[in-house]
Amino acid sequence: MKKIGLVCALVVGMIACTEKNTPANPGDSNSGSTENTVINDTAKVEVSSDTANIVTIVYSSSSATITVPSHLLSYVTAEQSGAHITIVQSNTEAVNGSEITYQLSGTSADGSLTLGGSYKCTVSLAGVTLTNPNGAAILVTNSKRIQLSAKSGTTNTLTDCASGAQKACVYSKGQLQLQGNGTLNIVGNTKHGIKSASYISVKNLTLNITSTVGDGINCEEYMEIKSGTLTLSGIGDDGIQCDLGGTTSTGITTDHEDEDTGNIYISGGTVTIATSAAASKGIKAAGDMYVSGGTVTATTSGGGAWDSEELKTKSCAGLSADGSMYISGGTLTLTSTGAGGKGISVDGALTVSDAAVITVSTSGQAVVASSSGSLSTVSNSNSLDRYSTNYKSSPKGIKVDGAITISGGKISVTTSGAGGEGIESKSTLDITGGEVAVTSLDDAINSASHLTVSGGYVYARATNNDGIDANGNCYIKGGLVYAVSASSPEVAIDANSEGGYKLYVQGGTLVAIGGLESGASLTQSCYSTSSWSRNTWYALTVGNDTFAFKTPSSGGSTLVVSGASTPTLKSGVTASGTAIFEGVGYYPASVSGGSTVSLSSYSGGNSGGGPGGGPGGGPGGRW
Repeated sequence: MKKIGLVCALVVGMIACTEKNTPANPGDSNSGSTENTVINDTAKVEVSSDTANIVTIVYSSSSATITVPSHLLSYVTAEQSGAHITIVQSNTEAVNGSEITYQLSGTSADGSLTLGGSYKCTVSLAGVTLTNPNGAAILVTNSKRIQLSAKSGTTNTLTDCASGAQKACVYSKGQLQLQGNGTLNIVGNTKHGIKSASYISVKNLTLNITSTVGDGINCEEYMEIKSGTLTLSGIGDDGIQCDLGGTTSTGITTDHEDEDTGNIYISGGTVTIATSAAASKGIKAAGDMYVSGGTVTATTSGGGAWDSEELKTKSCAGLSADGSMYISGGTLTLTSTGAGGKGISVDGALTVSDAAVITVSTSGQAVVASSSGSLSTVSNSNSLDRYSTNYKSSPKGIKVDGAITISGGKISVTTSGAGGEGIESKSTLDITGGEVAVTSLDDAINSASHLTVSGGYVYARATNNDGIDANGNCYIKGGLVYAVSASSPEVAIDANSEGGYKLYVQGGTLVAIGGLESGASLTQSCYSTSSWSRNTWYALTVGNDTFAFKTPSSGGSTLVVSGASTPTLKSGVTASGTAIFEGVGYYPASVSGGSTVSLSSYSGGNSGGGPGGGPGGGPGGRW
């Protein structure tokens, strides 16, 4: 390796040939004249009179040319071996009011950049194609904040070797800001595509990670996606993963200063991720996840995996958080086709509000493990009962170990595999607003504790179980609820009466195909008919408001309706209006035609009031 002290370049240049007025980088209009040139066997280092803080590195096959402005000579030294460049900058504060930028261009199939120092700087990609057959394409050992920026109008491609000790194709010891209006393509042949030992933020950049052995993007402390277009495919593990840097979370700090939470923040941009590895995650946070904007499409196709350390089965998920998840905006499309896959998996609590749009589809079967940890799939939900919790993983649209609170947004979930529940909370579940539409094989909406609907629009259809199932009390206090169950003994809305709990119908507008849990407390009067037709449009009118709905192709024998005043029901109507519930409902609806259905008073439970207050209001403030 040839070590070149750039300070000495001035002295050497006095006896070397001098090339005046030669641009340091012909493609850079800011380049000044070249005052001195040092020529070596495989590369040359030039010193320019440029006043900008820009060091240019132009790669050409097995060599590279480095050009340094003379005013930066005391801060920058370099080592070079062919097209492998090592830069160390020694400044500890800004130079002439700004940081140093290293601008890369050209092509090398055997080159790299290693960057060290003790002050923040920028690596500008200005049309560079770089492959390192021995390690990382870009290795940043500087622990300060680094901006990796793709210049507007340029396409840049970085590839690392297929064997080596590098942690990523692009690795930074410090904070890494990915930005620019250009395009960056990444191929990670050994481990991750991009890795930071600190935080990563993304803004404006078009980033394509086309293949990795490990994660597409891996970082610590926290991660922000503000804008840009990220496309991650051919991923060998998780698409994006953020871990805790230390052992204890700092909690969220002002402007994320010195924050170490393992949190992921998505406020904008377009993110498309496809993973195929067993138990891989599209986006995984070791802390909390906050989604307030942007478009996220995550597709996982891998099957389940046995964790020999935790002794449990694991499966894929589009979005996963070891902490809690807060979704207040953005458009999320999450698809899982592998065994046991989930759309959303949260160890803490889930809150959905405001303008969030979430579409989830899972189609894999359940995955189970033997005592030795060998895996197989199960297509019969009843067969899952003989497996303990750690030895099975069922496909679920949204699975949350903590409480679920839905106050806004639009959620659509479809699941079809064995044990496939649509939305499941291992704690309480509260819906106060928004629109929720679930079609599942197993319970459409399930809570391990109390479940309350007091507003919003809720459609819950299960083809092999209960529409809405609470293992504690279930309260219908308001909103518009359309629930459908399989045939008896399943019911449209179930509460854990075997455990001493009850279903309380206290308000709102209700359509329940499959009837209600025995012993229900019906503070608000309910009416029923057993003469309903399949695949038929009906209109339920309560006061001056009409909800039109299409009946399913199968379901329990009893249709129950309820409203704040005595409802009327018509069948065979022609309906129009604002479509809800993925096209099986209209509200408010305009209807014509049809015939009146005779309703009987429904006495499926006691008429005595239950806990939780009196009758509730209508759905979401619109009724």
